[in-house]
Amino acid sequence: MQTLHGITQSDPEILSGEPVFVGTRVPVRSLFEYLEGGENLTEFLQQFPSVQREQAIAVLESACKTVIADATSA
Repeated sequence: MQTLHGITQSDPEILSGEPVFVGTRVPVRSLFEYLEGGENLTEFLQQFPSVQREQAIAVLESACKTVIADATSA
């Protein structure tokens, strides 16, 4: 199953279906864990060079839109 228009994917054959960045085995969760740990986007991308900056930004934008939509619908 592809989500975020080809930015992420979830496949039972890749990390037991955990969402990853397309073309990588890097879990999307890792991006949020890096940011939660005080690292910045550049540091994340340096640690995971297979992830494109545009992919990471698209995931962050999607998360932002989801939070805003949830907040305004409550």
